[in-house]
Amino acid sequence: MEPPLVRLDRVGSTMDVLHQMAEAGASARAAVVAGEQTGGRGSRGRGWVSRRGGLWLSVLFRPGAAPGLELMSLRIGLAVAEALELLGAPPVGLKWPNDLMLGDRKLGGVLCEARWQGNAPGWVVAGLGLNVANATPASLRAIATRLISVLPGITPEDLVAPLLAALRRVDPDAGPLTADERARFQCRDWLHGRPLRAPAAGVAVGLSPDGALLVQLAAGATTAVRAGTIELADSSTPP
Repeated sequence: MEPPLVRLDRVGSTMDVLHQMAEAGASARAAVVAGEQTGGRGSRGRGWVSRRGGLWLSVLFRPGAAPGLELMSLRIGLAVAEALELLGAPPVGLKWPNDLMLGDRKLGGVLCEARWQGNAPGWVVAGLGLNVANATPASLRAIATRLISVLPGITPEDLVAPLLAALRRVDPDAGPLTADERARFQCRDWLHGRPLRAPAAGVAVGLSPDGALLVQLAAGATTAVRAGTIELADSSTPP
C-alpha cells in the first residue's frame, strides 16, 4: 500500500503537520504538500517565504539508526536536482549543505528535522521548498530565482509526483556517500573552486564521504567542515 499524501491548501508548515502525523503513527514516506505556507522555515531558524505558486513538500522517514542522518539533506538535494533535470531543467547546482541553485541564484532548499526517542531517531521529516511560479519578494530578487524562468508553464502540481517519487527513493539508512554519489554531486557542486571567507578561509574543493565540505587552506592543507554558514570571499557573488 502506497504511503499517504496529504494535500492542504494553506498551512503554517508542512513539516509541522508531518511531525504531528508521525507522532500519531504515520507510516514511513508519508508526505504533505501545501499550496501556501504561512510559517515556512529554512536552515538556522530563518523564515522561508512560501507563497502560492511554489512547491512546499515534506516527506517522513523512519530510519533504523542515526549514522546516515547528516547525509540526508545532501542525498535529497541530489535526488531533486536529478529529477528536475529529467523534466528538462538546465543543470541544477547544489550548494553545500542544502541549497538548490540555478546559476548564481537560489531555486530552493532542503531542511531535515529529526525527533529522537532516547538515543535513536524516532523519525525524520525532510522538507523541500522550491520556487516554481510563486512571486519573489523584492528583497530577494537579486539572489533568488524560479523554475518557471527556465521551464515556461511549469506548475507545482506538475512536480508533485516526480519529486515525491525521487524523495521516497532516498534511503535514510544508507552509510557514507559512495564514490558514485560524490561524483554526481561534484558535477553540480556550486561551491567547487570558489574562495570562501567562512566557515573556513580557503577554496572549496568537494565533499568527504561523511558529507563534510572540504576546504583547501592557503597553506595547502585541506580541512573538513561539518557545520557553519557559507560566506564567499568574493563579495560580488550572491551568498
